[in-house]
Amino acid sequence: MILNKALHIMDVSDSILCGRMMKMKKFIDFKDKMISQIGQVIVGKDKQIEKILVSIICGGHILLEDVPGLGKTKLARTLSKSLGLSFKRVQFTPDLLPTDLTGIYFYNQESKKFEYKEGPLKTNIVLADEINRATPRTQSALLECMEEKQMTVEGNKIQLEEPFFVIATQNPVEQFGTFPLPEAQLDRFFMRLKMGYPSKLEELEILNYYQKEDPLEKIEKCIDKELLLELKSKYKEVYVHQKIKQYIIDLCDASRKDENIILGISTRGVLALMKGVQAYAALQGRNFVIPEDVKMIFIDMMAHRIIVKRGSAKRKESIECLEKILKRVETPVSEDFEDAR
Repeated sequence: MILNKALHIMDVSDSILCGRMMKMKKFIDFKDKMISQIGQVIVGKDKQIEKILVSIICGGHILLEDVPGLGKTKLARTLSKSLGLSFKRVQFTPDLLPTDLTGIYFYNQESKKFEYKEGPLKTNIVLADEINRATPRTQSALLECMEEKQMTVEGNKIQLEEPFFVIATQNPVEQFGTFPLPEAQLDRFFMRLKMGYPSKLEELEILNYYQKEDPLEKIEKCIDKELLLELKSKYKEVYVHQKIKQYIIDLCDASRKDENIILGISTRGVLALMKGVQAYAALQGRNFVIPEDVKMIFIDMMAHRIIVKRGSAKRKESIECLEKILKRVETPVSEDFEDAR
């Protein structure tokens, strides 16, 4: 009798383990397919692509900050084609109005009714090109959409279709005629990434790829929308040990007490970091988080959420401060992180 119960418990345990492994395989397959697909157009940026996938799974938004001509727009287009999602690009300029994003109600003389004309935000993926060239009023039109996945047009609430993902770009070199993003809006971005120049070998590969045709034209949908929505709901099941949670809190609290930081990481940032490490661990095929997951995405997720003394939210100084915090705060070491297996 006791032996039969023990065998039954083992069978149930094996079944649960098998189910968890199947779920993790879906995350690995998703990552591998997307990196392989996007890598045909964007060469040598696998790490950036992986972090963008983390943001998509978590329902976050990306700020790409880099000089022109390094593939930011091309990346957004390739991403949307690979996911089979609708895509709109908006060139932000000083004369852009909030209604140019949200859409308007107009009077139709034939039907004698007011009808809604959709704006570019009624899509799945929005590329906000050179977002810092628009006025604060227009920038703020994105806030409600990014945070609440809805927009208000003439007092009417309009829900945005899931998934909804914003990729915003800004040129850090040109400052004339720009309106720096306020801290409140920067904090809405899940990550801030930099594409960076390709190596000589990567640039040679790019020349070979693009010699006869644009590889973007060959990109096809490789992931079902239903699978993406499933991953967005399942990543939260990844186990986060109490010591990992404490490690996240210690890192963020250290930013608030650092003498070189005026504004530390907010509670929104703390919550975002926990979600980010869960999604990152899932993409590595694990159903539990380890300290290295936190270290891999901490700076990309938090550098734009702090203000340093030496120059507002400048990227270089912010990164340096967070790198010192990572070295200073004790990293937890425990075999308990594998409890969920």
